[in-house]
Amino acid sequence: MSERIERIEALLESADPPAEELVRELLEMYGEGLARVMALAGEAVAAKLADDDLVGPLLVLHDLHPLDLRARVTAALPQGASLVEVGEGLVRLRVGASGCRSSAVATAERAVRAAAPEVERVEVEADTRPVIPVDTLTVRRGAQA
Repeated sequence: MSERIERIEALLESADPPAEELVRELLEMYGEGLARVMALAGEAVAAKLADDDLVGPLLVLHDLHPLDLRARVTAALPQGASLVEVGEGLVRLRVGASGCRSSAVATAERAVRAAAPEVERVEVEADTRPVIPVDTLTVRRGAQA
């Protein structure tokens, strides 16, 4: 899907004003059609449409997705990642300290971008706390039986 969007954007950069207007009109018409489909679909069908790899991003494009940005991002987060902040064009995450941090960061970022293509920036911070707190590793005097 992202390759297709990149191709469309490249074509629009070299398009003349009438072609740009044509694209805007077509997008508006398709958006109105999708709005009618979503209105008739009912909750269960709307949820299935929103989960579809092709239809879901189109619903986001036309502001018709049944879940808001925060809900879509939260649902998409991999295990060990948590949502820190959702702002205008920004999602900030924290990933756990276990395993390969760079892989966890990349996985979390991909998940957000797939669930929320409208997000401009994804910032992922690694949780720097040790997996096993150091103070739990010390032997305490007087604790022996």
